[in-house]
Amino acid sequence: MLLSKFQFLPLFFCLVSSISFAQQNDFIILKKNGKPLQNFYAGTQIEFVTTNGAYRNALITAIKKDSIYLQEFLVRRIPTVFGTYINDTAGSFRFTYHYMQIKSFGKAAKKGFNVNGSGAALLGGGVLLTLASGVSYIADPEKFSPELLMGAVALGTAGYFMSRAGRKGIVVGKKYTIEYMRMTK
Repeated sequence: MLLSKFQFLPLFFCLVSSISFAQQNDFIILKKNGKPLQNFYAGTQIEFVTTNGAYRNALITAIKKDSIYLQEFLVRRIPTVFGTYINDTAGSFRFTYHYMQIKSFGKAAKKGFNVNGSGAALLGGGVLLTLASGVSYIADPEKFSPELLMGAVALGTAGYFMSRAGRKGIVVGKKYTIEYMRMTK
């Protein structure tokens, strides 16, 4: 009995899928305390700072032999005659880094307002005002101001949380590690 083309098509796909195979690419795992946090494959976006201080926000084109091959695009905003802007890709750059050259993941330190430094200043000011309030209470209890003490403690607390929030991304070291997974020969 002859098979029709609609009966032969599923049989053909089963035969082809059993013969063909896919080759896995190498990839990198970011781990936190030994547990996988994020995987980086070819074709994914990565944002990091190198040990030399270079900031990269690029597309991973390949991961081979302990190296990451990147392509970073230079995008510029160009004004139009209508008063709006369009994004134009002016060019692209290719970089290659060894995976151990990654110092931290995330954005580089900004040049403008420093949240970490401002938080440290508020924390120091809060501690200083708390100590001054304590000295004021010991020297002259009648002139002691509990409002000043509460304000100083609130200022120090806000400074503490601001300094914690202004961290520099995920720094590779004791807590965070990078592991290279070789899948090719």
